[in-house]
Amino acid sequence: MRVAATYENGEIFQHFGRTPAFKVYEIESGSVVRSGILDPEGAGHGALVGVLVESGTDALICGGIGPGAANSLAQAGIVLYAGISGSADAAAEALAAGTLEQNTDANCDHHDHDHEHGHGEGCGHHGTGEHHCCH
Repeated sequence: MRVAATYENGEIFQHFGRTPAFKVYEIESGSVVRSGILDPEGAGHGALVGVLVESGTDALICGGIGPGAANSLAQAGIVLYAGISGSADAAAEALAAGTLEQNTDANCDHHDHDHEHGHGEGCGHHGTGEHHCCH
């Protein structure tokens, strides 16, 4: 099984559409046997799904993701583990062990293209009652 995680500085990057890289893990017999970095080379929202399809990805671990990208992944047969944060390696190991929960409710459904997150901010509410994520 080949699993990709949105990736930056060892952590799961929280915005699928802006991920600077994917860390790709090969999982066999319940453990990670090798990993490497996949550079999407500046591909944006729609093209990122194509990058994953071309690399033979079976599952994606990410933070926030919009419904369009989530639907594209589903159509491509890529299993989605959204709403995940923290260490990418730990998440991949949990998936390999069968303990990473598949969260289908973590998809972001509000897009505000005028709002920009800093790289340190996660998906969520910003004290305004509005939900921003996944640009």
